[in-house]
Amino acid sequence: MQPTIVWFRQDLRLADNPALSAAVRRGAPVVPVFILDDAAAGEWQPGGASRWWLHQSLEALANDLVARGAQLVLRAGRARDVLDDLIRETGADAVFWNRCYEPFAIARDKDMKSLLTAREIDARSFNGGLLVEPWDIKSKSDRPFRVFTPFWKTVSASLIVERPLPAPDKTLVPFAKRIASDDLAAWNLTPSNPDWAGGLREAWTPGEAGAKARLGNFLDEALPSYAKGRDVPGKDYTSRLSPHLHWGEISPRQIIYALEASGPESAAATKFKAEIGWREFSHHLLYQAPELPDKNLRPEFDEFPWADDPAHLSAWQRGMTGIPFVDAGMRQLWHTGWMHNRVRMVAASYLVKHLLQPWQAGARWFWDTLVDADLANNSASWQWVAGCGADAAPYFRVFNPALQGEKFDPDGTYVRAWVPELADVPRKYMHKPWEMASPPAGYPAPIVGLAEGRARALEAFEVIKRR
Repeated sequence: MQPTIVWFRQDLRLADNPALSAAVRRGAPVVPVFILDDAAAGEWQPGGASRWWLHQSLEALANDLVARGAQLVLRAGRARDVLDDLIRETGADAVFWNRCYEPFAIARDKDMKSLLTAREIDARSFNGGLLVEPWDIKSKSDRPFRVFTPFWKTVSASLIVERPLPAPDKTLVPFAKRIASDDLAAWNLTPSNPDWAGGLREAWTPGEAGAKARLGNFLDEALPSYAKGRDVPGKDYTSRLSPHLHWGEISPRQIIYALEASGPESAAATKFKAEIGWREFSHHLLYQAPELPDKNLRPEFDEFPWADDPAHLSAWQRGMTGIPFVDAGMRQLWHTGWMHNRVRMVAASYLVKHLLQPWQAGARWFWDTLVDADLANNSASWQWVAGCGADAAPYFRVFNPALQGEKFDPDGTYVRAWVPELADVPRKYMHKPWEMASPPAGYPAPIVGLAEGRARALEAFEVIKRR
């Protein structure tokens, strides 16, 4: 039989991989390929931290495929040209892939399917990344959802999570010849001169096995405390599955199925399911509003009086704002490629409201520095915090980062871990060191006073109200 090309993208796993399973069922040789198509992604090609993760994940996937007798072919270039070359080289009569939902990916895949079908190539795409397809769910008024609660209520009411597909349990039928493949190292996905990824290597184990272990540890150790503990950044109560989900090393179906199989549903399990639901909601928003990464979902915010200030943006990026809870988060992000979700909300709010910096500037920084940078999640979350996105009520809410720190990091455990200048500050002043008679040396005073920043934000929001 002629071989089947399996085009891997954001589905870097063998288990619960519908495209791979369908190819194996054909009984023909399987040719797995990953294409580094930066041109298609344009400005949204993976950022620095994501590219580091991609290198490790591809390495793990290649090893997993070798163990089953298959070669992962690596090619850089325009996907259309690469697949055309592979079809010619192998004589493949089928190309299977799992769907992506970024606007550029949708346009590319439609073009690919049309081209291959016209050439009588069996071109099939599958849902390997979402619980529900964006086009399969609408409100009672037959419109896309713009509010999370009714969206998730509707999804949950009809959601039946079937047993995930197993990984191939035997050697894949190999292609008869060795296929030319790029050297992964030659793609320069990992940093050098300087190598800033040491903290990432300490914090993460990319790959399908790492994702499985992360899920197991979360269900066994953190889930019982998740409902309340998820807001405490100084404790490890969150799943940290987000980068594994983005690159498809684990699927949402695998997570929900494992969660339901772990025992009777608890308040913690219900809350964690809802967090998976937010990921779904973000992808549905991006599908319905392709302009989400750049433009305000609420057009009245086009008149918002941003105060572009490179110095303030730089201080925020470096974790030198003088606001301990914010600075701890930004430093955790730089070192590990990840930030606790509660702190993400506070740090983002501080940037767009206290500092009046455009949300797009924050979203771009997160895009480059997060290992879990995901176009749908990142864009929807930043717009939610800024008040210009879906389900962003009340849009005029301004987090007080000092009070947030006192509430969720009362002992200063989180801040002391990431802001060593404050290690010896008494608990009373941990989140307001500027109130000390002698503030700690080496740590900056707030670049904008909290009261001043709040007043500026509320004044700016008056512009939206008047319009």
